[in-house]
Amino acid sequence: MNLETFKTLSVVIPVYNERETLEEILKRVIAVELPLAKQLILVDDFSTDGTRDLYASIKQTYPQIEIVAMMHERNMGKGAALRTGFAAATGEIVLIQDADLEYDPRDYPRLLQPILEGRADVVYGSRFVGSEAHRVLFFWHMIGNQMLTLMSNMMTNLNLTDMETCYKVFRASVIKSIRIRSDRFAFEPEITAKVARKRCRIYEVGIGYAGRSYEEGKKITWWDGVKALGAIFYYRFFD
Repeated sequence: MNLETFKTLSVVIPVYNERETLEEILKRVIAVELPLAKQLILVDDFSTDGTRDLYASIKQTYPQIEIVAMMHERNMGKGAALRTGFAAATGEIVLIQDADLEYDPRDYPRLLQPILEGRADVVYGSRFVGSEAHRVLFFWHMIGNQMLTLMSNMMTNLNLTDMETCYKVFRASVIKSIRIRSDRFAFEPEITAKVARKRCRIYEVGIGYAGRSYEEGKKITWWDGVKALGAIFYYRFFD
């Protein structure tokens, strides 16, 4: 498949109480030079910190970019926000971007390359391979992530190194063909199980990572890890 097949990248950004980081991450996403037009889909999952006051000015600041802002009327979770965003995406490629500053949009070219070259249907950005810079933070988060990835790999027969990564890129035809049921962080093992079941061509590339501390706004907790473990088994045996 040649490059001309792909005209637009839809960047789906779930947003929840990110008033301090949203404008900066959008600036970084828009600054990345790509051979594709960008569509930005912001799905606000009922922010209560004033984030919702920013969308009108954001659209005025970047009139050259298609920016779609969608509002949930109650907090439903990351998975639900992604489901809303995927439905609105019109690009041939869909990329997930968190609204914080942990993941660097300058990694987009390497994330997109396997799909643009016709080699991949899905690309995961791994925080645990490659030589990119990584902020040093929580040991037990790393161990938990590795355990979840190992269990997911055992259930899917994949050899991923970072199942829980935010950076996942899909051909639009792939992600739109999958019914997403998870409303919250169980989205990660669910989508991994389902792209494996579809026998998608999955690639993994190394990315940088600047993780946040809880004081800086990190939201995921150990309980989310427990629920992700349950989801790994559920989507393998019962879905």
